This record gives sequence, structure tokens and C-alpha cells, in this order.
Amino acid sequence: MAEKILKNVCLNGILTDIVTENGKILSVGKTDRKGIDCGGYDIYPGLFDIHIHGAVGVDTMDYDLKTLARYEKAHGTTSFLATTTTMPYEELKRVCENIPSRDDDCAKIEGIHLEGPCISEKAIGAQNPDYIQYPDIEKFEALPNVKMITIAPEIEGALDFIKKSSAVISIGHTRSDYDTAIEAIKCGAKCLSHTFNAMPSLHHREPSVIGAAFDANIYAQLISDGVHVHPSAVRILFKLFGSERVVLISDSTKGAGLGDDVYEFGAQKMIIKDGIARTESGALCGSTTPLWDCVKKAIEFGIPKEDAFRSASYTPACLLGYKKGKIEVGFDAEFVLADKDLNIIDTFIFD
Repeated sequence: MAEKILKNVCLNGILTDIVTENGKILSVGKTDRKGIDCGGYDIYPGLFDIHIHGAVGVDTMDYDLKTLARYEKAHGTTSFLATTTTMPYEELKRVCENIPSRDDDCAKIEGIHLEGPCISEKAIGAQNPDYIQYPDIEKFEALPNVKMITIAPEIEGALDFIKKSSAVISIGHTRSDYDTAIEAIKCGAKCLSHTFNAMPSLHHREPSVIGAAFDANIYAQLISDGVHVHPSAVRILFKLFGSERVVLISDSTKGAGLGDDVYEFGAQKMIIKDGIARTESGALCGSTTPLWDCVKKAIEFGIPKEDAFRSASYTPACLLGYKKGKIEVGFDAEFVLADKDLNIIDTFIFD
């Protein structure tokens, strides 16, 4: 019996214990049994980053996912979707087929998020236009471990692809109008990728994909690093969608955890200066911020702490159908200990 117990954790202001068994929370409450003494530190659900390309010099496309998984666990993310860029199909296939088993010092790699290659060249962002493809349901369904796909719904064949895909579909890198986005949602799209970025703005006569997502009550990913989205827009999105629909993401790239320099991203140059990643043309190129720090930024911007943490743990889990992100009986045993200033003390993942 794989039973593990955390003792003396502070959950919502109350000192308690957590008993886990076989990777699930068995009970929450004081127990006489021995376990790991957590010293009264605050405990939070481990974060779930569904949109992360890389960190510490490693990109998903480098096929070194264990290095990325170690970085994630050390920074409070206990589960994630390794996110690809718009690259040739055979390279995407290689990534999807080579998810490593988990080591104790690694976060869980729950699958792959294909950000492209079925996106609009008019909203390319930091992606590589040389490798854009039309959606082919047979080819992409043949890829193992794909849990999410970002697609532009206006491109040829996209709506039929959305209907047939077994992955969660996120609308992104798009110039879609409102009506096309609504049709995509009716076909099964459930989310927006990095809302506000690489998509039309919310205009009072042309509400575009953001208006469609609001009306249809789907999810909206958000990079709250203080660079991609103004703090006011962060507050607006939370007000419109609520923490039950806003999914905080890092969208971090291989420059996360490193200093200013020139790196490669999607077979292009990525220039990091003053902690901000851009392509040579000046387009923002993902973030250099781990999800835990995005949560802290959201709180700094005025989002209630409970809402910020929910949007980075339970809400993405709900979107993808996982029982994660709550410290309640039956949920995955993934935890972060932190002090009162939200400095991470330790991270626990019990399988």
C-alpha cells in the first residue's frame, strides 16, 4: 500500500494533516499516524500548466522533456502539457512518441499540446510560417499522447477537423471573426489560446473570438506575466470569465530560468532582453516566467489569491478532464508548500 502522509500543513488557515494512498488524497484531517512534518507551512494544490514550451535552455522540440519536468516541479508545477511549435510533422511525431517515464524529481507530463501547425499565417506570432499545414484529421489522430491542439478555425478544413478531433481544441493564432469562432465552438472548440495575443482585439462592433468565447462560456488561457497582457486586461478577463473559466498559463520558452541572450525557438532566433523574449521582427516570443510567478503576478494585479490559484490548478484540470487542483478526497496527490510570501518550500507528487 503506497500510503504517504503530510503532517502539520496549513490549509486555508487551518493546521491539518493529509493522508494519501496510491497517488490520491485519502483523507484531510488530523491523524495520529506518522508522516512528513511540513512545519505549519501553507499548502496549495500543485499547478497544472497546459501551455509551456520550455525552460532552462530546453525546448519541447529538443526531446529532453525530463529536464523541463525537473524545472517545472522545482517551480511549483506538478503536471503539464509539453507544448510544441509549428514544425514539420515528423518532428512533432517524434515528440509525441517519446514522453519519458516520471522520475521522483520531475513533474508529471500529462501529454502534448500541439500549438499549430494548423494556424493562420496572418496571426503567426513567434511561430515559423514555413511549417504551417492544413488540418488532416487522419494524420493528427495518429499522433499519440496529444491532449490539446491550438488551431485557427478560419483555415481550410478546420471546422471539420474540430468536429472529429479527440483532443481538446483551443482557438488561437487566428484572425477569425465572431461568427466563425461561434461555429468552431459549436463544432467542439473549448478554449482560447493565450487570450488577447495572436488574435483580433475585442472591438465593440467586431467582438471576434473573445466575444464568441464569452458568449459561448468556454475557457480562456491567459499569460499573466505582466508583459503579454496589461494588468487591467487581466482584471477584465477574470471579471468576464471568472476563475472557473480563466486558465493561467506560463507559455514559457527555453529562456525561462536563464539570462538575457539569443536562443532558438521554432527554428528561429529568440532574443531575450530585460527578461522579455522576442523574435528578430519584434514579436513577443512566449514568456520567461514560470506559472507559479504568473500566479503571484495575477495576485499582485488584484486577482484574489484563491481565484489565481484555482485558475492555475483546478480550472485547467476541469478543461482537460483530470481530477487535479483541489486538496480534497479523491483528487491527485500533488502539493506545493509555501511560506506567507508565496516562496516555495517544497513540492510533493505522490504516485
